[in-house]
Amino acid sequence: MKSPNGAVVALAAGLSLVGAIELDVNSTDSIRNASAALAFGTASWYQNNQSSTAATAVGTLPAPIYWWEAGAMWGGLIDYWAYTNDTSYVETVQQALMAQVGPDNNYMPPAYDASLGNDDQAFWALSVLSAAEYGFPTPQGNASSVYLDLAEAVFNTQWPRWDTTSCNGGLKWQIFSYNAGYNYKNSISNGGLFQISARLARYTGNSTYLDWAEKTWDWMSAIGLISPTYDVFDGTDDTLNCSQLDHTLWSYNPSMLLYGSAMLYNYTNGSQLWQDRTTGLLQECARTFFSPFSNTTNVMFEPACEPSNTCDNDQLSFKAYMARWLAKSAVVAPYIATSVNALLTRSAQAAAQSCSGGQYGNTCGQRWYVGGYDGSYGVGQELSALETVQSLLLLRPGGGGAVRRSPFTSGDVQIAVLNPTTTLALGATSTSTAAAAPTETKGSSGGTKSSSSAAVAARVPGGGMVSAYAWTFVAVFTVLLGSGLSGTSGAERS
Repeated sequence: MKSPNGAVVALAAGLSLVGAIELDVNSTDSIRNASAALAFGTASWYQNNQSSTAATAVGTLPAPIYWWEAGAMWGGLIDYWAYTNDTSYVETVQQALMAQVGPDNNYMPPAYDASLGNDDQAFWALSVLSAAEYGFPTPQGNASSVYLDLAEAVFNTQWPRWDTTSCNGGLKWQIFSYNAGYNYKNSISNGGLFQISARLARYTGNSTYLDWAEKTWDWMSAIGLISPTYDVFDGTDDTLNCSQLDHTLWSYNPSMLLYGSAMLYNYTNGSQLWQDRTTGLLQECARTFFSPFSNTTNVMFEPACEPSNTCDNDQLSFKAYMARWLAKSAVVAPYIATSVNALLTRSAQAAAQSCSGGQYGNTCGQRWYVGGYDGSYGVGQELSALETVQSLLLLRPGGGGAVRRSPFTSGDVQIAVLNPTTTLALGATSTSTAAAAPTETKGSSGGTKSSSSAAVAARVPGGGMVSAYAWTFVAVFTVLLGSGLSGTSGAERS
């Protein structure tokens, strides 16, 4: 990487970059400091904002990371700004969000048609929704409503894709018929539409969004993707009229629904229907995705791939979204806050312990239950640790940890303040055997974004990941970009 006038080298020389992530969960300052270090490590993986970067690649992550995960990462850094008021990444995030809107301003850039699913588009929409809900600074030259406009544009492209030619409805996984997986109707795509609809309903007060949230939930429940005990299964094949389900459980599926459900609990002034659904989803999250071993109570894990060390690049980031949406749900549905705090506090401690690897001793690992760094590193691991640690700022006693805690609504929407007199107490959450967790393992994994169904062909990524040893200079360059040292010219890359 080139150093503009030597600025990168000079700035890097003044930074303290060595040492494991230290975290005292009882100290707001410690949580903020740890979050700052993790935000830095996460942003370090971004390098597609140099003067030589093709315009179509600005705002994306290096291959083989898919387009959607960049959108998810920017959402995490928006939250970081909202909770801490640290403006280090604001201009970089603004540039990235606007670079990928596509010609119709709806997050459908033609350069990524070959891997563009409804879920991919949804993750970018969820990030700009967070920007609207927290009042993230608007990029110069854009309307003050730009983030809301973008989120609504995504909604307005997704609901017309509701497919009644099979299964009596539902969104397909893929947007375009020529992409593998077009005949798969999955929970993350439909869950994305559900959460977008629920959040737009609360933000705008428009009942059309509530109607679509209810329609999506009802379809997922009727088809069996949401079970009577709130398991959320991966997906189903519409060529079989959705008569068979892939029963794989991924953490981002129930947590995607959880935040939408908690939003509707809040929007409907604590209705029993949405309270029951919020409670059921939280209980499912706790029993399936926490406490993998007898000595790792309340530590988050990905049961479908972590124990076997088979998580692909997408799955390595899933814990980030569970932490994000658990914490946000506890804000808008405060009766679950005590239970969520217990889950995320222990998980944050374990995540911080994992951030002790690499050249500088602060690279984050994947399997938090081993009590240290497991040798698996990447943007998903960093983002998962960041989201889990910074989520504690939302959960501090009295709500004083985060600068911006409750998501806003538009000016004419009034939401009642919910102060429930009872709290949800989760029972035992371990679903594993009594065996203790291993103390340390080595290895890493990679792969492609695909549903677990063998009938769904995997997408084939290309290129290589940025070296973990280069993260310092990448991160510093990212910070410098906030001062306007970037360019987006270059040949289009396909």
